[in-house]
Amino acid sequence: MKIDFSQFDNLELDNIGNWPPLAKGVFATFLAIVVIALGYFLIVSDKIKQLDRVVAEEATLKQQYQSKYYVAANLELFQQQMVEAETLFAEQLKSLPESHETPGLLDDITFVGTTSGLDFVKLNWQPEITQEIYIELPIDIEVVGSYHEFGNFVSKIAGLPRIVTLHDFDINMVADTSGQLNLKLQAKTYRYRETAQ
Repeated sequence: MKIDFSQFDNLELDNIGNWPPLAKGVFATFLAIVVIALGYFLIVSDKIKQLDRVVAEEATLKQQYQSKYYVAANLELFQQQMVEAETLFAEQLKSLPESHETPGLLDDITFVGTTSGLDFVKLNWQPEITQEIYIELPIDIEVVGSYHEFGNFVSKIAGLPRIVTLHDFDINMVADTSGQLNLKLQAKTYRYRETAQ
C-alpha cells in the first residue's frame, strides 16, 4: 500500500474537519503525545518526586518508631538501670575527697610512702584544674628508694579509700653510688563540681 503524501499539502488548522483521515490520525497522535508529555512534566513528575520523598521519610519514621518502641517496651528496665547508675555514681562520688579532706590526703600519701621505705624529696599541691563536671587536684611527688619500694608505694596508693591516679612517671638513678632510684610523678585526685563556678 502506497501512502499519498500529497494529502498533507495545504492543510490548515482552521479547516481540520475536512482533513483526510490519515492527516487527522497523525495530528491526533501528535496532539496526544504533546498532552501526555506536558501532563507528565507539569503534574506527574512532581508527584513522583514527592512520592520518593515520602517513601524515604516513611523509612526514617519506621526506624524512629522502632527505636521509640524498644525504649517504651523496655522502659522499666531502663528506669531500673538509671536508678542503679545513679546509685553507682553516688558511691563513686563518696570516694572523691571533699575540700576539707584534701589536706589529709597528703598525710595518707606520706604515710604510704614512708611505710613503703621511701624518702620524700618533694610533696606539693599544684593549682587546681577545673573541668566540666569535676576539679583535678594535682600533687607533685618526688621520692627516693628502690624499684620494689616504688612498686609497693604505687600498690598502696591504689588501695587508698579515695580516688587517686598516678601520671608522668620519671625514674632516674641517684647521682651518688648508693644504687637508689629517684621517682618523680604526679598524683591526681578529683573533686566533684556541684555547681558551675
